[in-house]
Amino acid sequence: MVLWVLGQMWSVVWPLVVGLLLTTLTWPLARFLRGNGWPPALAASVVTVLFLLVATGIVALIAVPVASQSGELTDRVTEGIQQVREWAAGPPLNISDAQITKATDTAADRLQSSAGSLVTTVVTGVSTVIDGVVTAVLALFLMFFFLKDGPRFLPWLTRQLPGRLATDIPVVAARGWDTLGAFVRSQALVGLLDAVFIGLGLWALGVPLVLPLAVLTFICAFVPIVGALFAGAVAVLIALVSNGTTDALIALAIIIVVQQLEGNVFQPMIQSRGLGLHAAVILLAVTLGSSLAGIVGSLLAVPVAALIAVVWNYLREQLSHSPEELESDEQPVVS
Repeated sequence: MVLWVLGQMWSVVWPLVVGLLLTTLTWPLARFLRGNGWPPALAASVVTVLFLLVATGIVALIAVPVASQSGELTDRVTEGIQQVREWAAGPPLNISDAQITKATDTAADRLQSSAGSLVTTVVTGVSTVIDGVVTAVLALFLMFFFLKDGPRFLPWLTRQLPGRLATDIPVVAARGWDTLGAFVRSQALVGLLDAVFIGLGLWALGVPLVLPLAVLTFICAFVPIVGALFAGAVAVLIALVSNGTTDALIALAIIIVVQQLEGNVFQPMIQSRGLGLHAAVILLAVTLGSSLAGIVGSLLAVPVAALIAVVWNYLREQLSHSPEELESDEQPVVS
């Protein structure tokens, strides 16, 4: 029922979630400005404008190399496909050109017969792009309001709730916010380190599209375990197509070394407290999230699991106390 309700309200829930995630990234700067006497509205406005400038610059830095190297990459992909055909024609597969041609013709026939569905897919894709733009705009406005009025939320929530809920809900909300902020900021820093080191390695090898691959590595860092595997596979594939087997193996070695440094050095140092989730729980959460909601589900799986753990730990703390301790802990909350 909860998933069904969220699905019906997704056009509102998704911008809200994105706005919260962006707020966790930008809140430290806004808090610093507010702490130095800046009015909340001015601090939120400056942080929002800076975020827009940084995001626009990143998009421009990605678009330029992709556009300039797309022709070269297409040629290399064609060469790679030809190499694969030559390899498949030899032992042990011994696939003849006639079989490959037949399979290609069959695929072309199916493509032509499904022209109508392709048109529907294109229309759906355009609609998805429009929805994405609307979501981004809403999330940006929500981020501004969260930065401006966020500290007022818990006192307001305390005044609205009756009895013990006036204590429990704000405490859980504060812990959840701290956990979410720590996760997003630490993953962003770890992803930045991965992107820099892997990008430098690919650049030294002369692999094309280094900047887009580095950005992909940074984004995939927000999907633990699975994201690193996907970003590494894409980088190795492009290195194989563009530079050959030797450089692809070197790129694979670089990615493995960086990932080992991330798992054993970067994350233990940056995430000192951690999320309190076992690696198996994280893997299962990502798998469940991706099966329920695709890429969006895989991105949100670990934060949601961490928030569930926060609620469970709070309940366990309260249930482990004696009734006398609970009564002594129930003090009026100052609004």
